[in-house]
Amino acid sequence: MPIKTNSISVADVQPIDTANSEQAVHTLALLNRVFRNFNGVLAFRLWSGVTLRLGNATVDTAEPRFTLICRNPRVIGAMIFGRDRLRLADAYFRGDLDIEGDFFAALSLKDHLNSLRLRFQDRLFTILSAVRLVALTNQSPPLAAIAVKAHSKIENRSAIEFHYDVSNEFYKLWLDEAMVYSCAYFEHSNDTLEKAQWAKLDHICRKLRLSNGDRFLDIGCGWGALVIHAAQNYGVYSHGITLSQKQLDLANHRIKQAGLQDRVTVELLDYRELPQQCVYDKVASVGMFEHVGLKNLPIYFAAVHRVLKPQGLFLNHGITHDVEGWETTSSTEFINRYVFPDGQLDTVSNIQRAMERAHFEIADVESLRPHYALTLRHWVERLERNHDEALNYVSESTYRVWRLYMAACALEFESGEIGVYQVLASKRAVGAARLPLTRKDLYG
Repeated sequence: MPIKTNSISVADVQPIDTANSEQAVHTLALLNRVFRNFNGVLAFRLWSGVTLRLGNATVDTAEPRFTLICRNPRVIGAMIFGRDRLRLADAYFRGDLDIEGDFFAALSLKDHLNSLRLRFQDRLFTILSAVRLVALTNQSPPLAAIAVKAHSKIENRSAIEFHYDVSNEFYKLWLDEAMVYSCAYFEHSNDTLEKAQWAKLDHICRKLRLSNGDRFLDIGCGWGALVIHAAQNYGVYSHGITLSQKQLDLANHRIKQAGLQDRVTVELLDYRELPQQCVYDKVASVGMFEHVGLKNLPIYFAAVHRVLKPQGLFLNHGITHDVEGWETTSSTEFINRYVFPDGQLDTVSNIQRAMERAHFEIADVESLRPHYALTLRHWVERLERNHDEALNYVSESTYRVWRLYMAACALEFESGEIGVYQVLASKRAVGAARLPLTRKDLYG
């Protein structure tokens, strides 16, 4: 008797290679068991061209929101087992697995596969079928990754080059005009990305109460958006540091274009090499501390504390996790393998504790989690719209890494698995901190 899915039987499948018709039998058996309890409906197109309808949608006429395109039988085996939990992501990057339709909806499969629970006989049958199916194909090695273990200066510089020195032109395709690569600040959900990123830069400057003549440091200055904005709108002397040569080159070009060479400077410098003396009135770090490594947080905050003048203000803007530490999961492995080799997150309470141990006094904490979800959806939409042009600067696999990474992060921000906070602190000193008694000035 033929094995059936919701709408098609194995008898209907014509594999590319008729000698491998056994693949079709095992494929349908596996998919039927894996997606029988999927809450919804999805379409699954096999390498033979046949499309299956899977899931437990109660309405037979419900249209799938997306179609998984499987160009290789080994993708099926990757869904079931394997030491490498990122085989499916690897298959997508290689083009063995593709997605048509709602990309964000397709990523919901991660939760289904992670929570997959089968009866013993189904589990046994599934594993045996997967073993047979994988045995019928040749496995490809995963994409290469760089490893960061100690978060040394050399490792951190290499990690930053890996992520940020891809191509300035690539980033221009999907970032705003100022090329701000961090969470925007939306007053309204339908604000443009340009408006929301300008608002974020200004929000930081207002929180730091920047004023004419202040000496301001931006640690991890990117392409120079914040140091330029602060000098143009608040009359400060700005200095930025980065580990990316390509970011440095473009930042210097933009500073010259704006005619701000006398007020804004940038340099290639590790935060551990900052001067020993107190030279800055205000310091900001936006989307950078996630790269320093949890063991290095005391060194990092001590370096910031060292360069601040007494009662100086420090704004730390960064991503946090909903659990303590940086345990090995499919999500953390994905980030470290493909996107941020040196990335590590912790809870916001642990971050604040590390700041207090470095003798900072916490003045204000603001969550921007919904704002980052909106930001990422803007970035994904712009990246997808510019897919063809992006391939002039990066490979198809690199494009897919960024698309999947940003879409997955948007969903994690929306679920609360990760968050983002701005923590404003002052360097402890005798007397009151140089802050107004209320926040009224921020919104006037």
